[in-house]
Amino acid sequence: MYAKGLGGVNVPALRSHNAALVLDLLRTAGESGISRLELAERTGLTPQAVSKITARLRTEGLAAEAGHRASTGGKPRTVLRLEPSAGHAVGVHLDRDELTTLLTDLAGTVVTLRRRPVNLGAGAGPVLDAVTEEVRALLGEGGREPAGEGGREPLGEGGRESAGEGGREPAGPGPRPVLGVGVAMPGPLDHRAGMPGRVTGFPSWDGYPVRDELARRLGLPVVLDKDTNAAALGLALRPGAPGSFAYVHLGTGLGAGLVLGGAPLRGARTGAGELGHQAVQLDGPPCDCGGRGCLEVLCLAAVARGELPGAARILGAGAANLVRLLDIDQVLLGGRVVLGAPEVFADGVREVLARLGLPTPVAVASAPQAVAVGAAWLVLAPIFGQ
Repeated sequence: MYAKGLGGVNVPALRSHNAALVLDLLRTAGESGISRLELAERTGLTPQAVSKITARLRTEGLAAEAGHRASTGGKPRTVLRLEPSAGHAVGVHLDRDELTTLLTDLAGTVVTLRRRPVNLGAGAGPVLDAVTEEVRALLGEGGREPAGEGGREPLGEGGRESAGEGGREPAGPGPRPVLGVGVAMPGPLDHRAGMPGRVTGFPSWDGYPVRDELARRLGLPVVLDKDTNAAALGLALRPGAPGSFAYVHLGTGLGAGLVLGGAPLRGARTGAGELGHQAVQLDGPPCDCGGRGCLEVLCLAAVARGELPGAARILGAGAANLVRLLDIDQVLLGGRVVLGAPEVFADGVREVLARLGLPTPVAVASAPQAVAVGAAWLVLAPIFGQ
């Protein structure tokens, strides 16, 4: 079972800037942990301030000892680590034809995963009914308790899944606080107002209060953002992530999430990253956005014909434009079409960049739930000051 709201997590502690700095260093240190002295050195805080913060985080269950490390003098240093089970977040990827919901811990590790078909064209009411049902089921609400031996829930029907060994959800002690729900869907949308714009091919969503309606239904804080922005955020928060990159997503549509200076670039009107509607053929086929010869319509047409190398070259043309405009450190490819033939798309994009004399590295973001995990990070990131 999962408790709504922040449960035992101390809200003032989480909202403290200094506590967020310390928590983020605990997060990036991983299981090996980090000492108080190292925390003081990296944050610029005094050892006394760090001791007070870490004591409070331990009291609230957000941090725990991870052993001891040899010291150059005096007694061994106590090493601390993040306690991932202290809080959880729900990530929702609302695609044009599929709904993915998952639960992550504070470290972004997936605990439970569910998938089901959905038709974005059915309208906001029926689609949000499905989102509400899936989130409640994910959290064991609505009379649906974790079933099976040891409180584990077996694989459900309709392609729904639970993560963990043998496809089952690991049992855990006591209520687990859920901090909120992150929702990622196709754009354009206004993430500050929490509502989509004229989603390509689905104009009926324009101006619908998705965030507020889901918050009312679920009784939890909800954050809404574009699918590519969410994925880019999750990828940017990985330890060792490049400071600037483009996440290029090819699935039911084509878009990009842009990260500059370690943070997603949304634009003043939250419209950055609409790579798919960059016109590259002025007399090309019409696109649902109202333009002609857009990268999305050309790329998806090549995929529909089974011409994946050709689709990869079109994707490469879009990636090259991003590299030239933004001078980014890396191009990351993702989305179900890319993951169906990762080498074809990576090689095709690399070929285009190399032919144009652009040495930017190209890699595939191999996690199939990158958008849904990124949606959970929409909730988690502020806890770590991100």
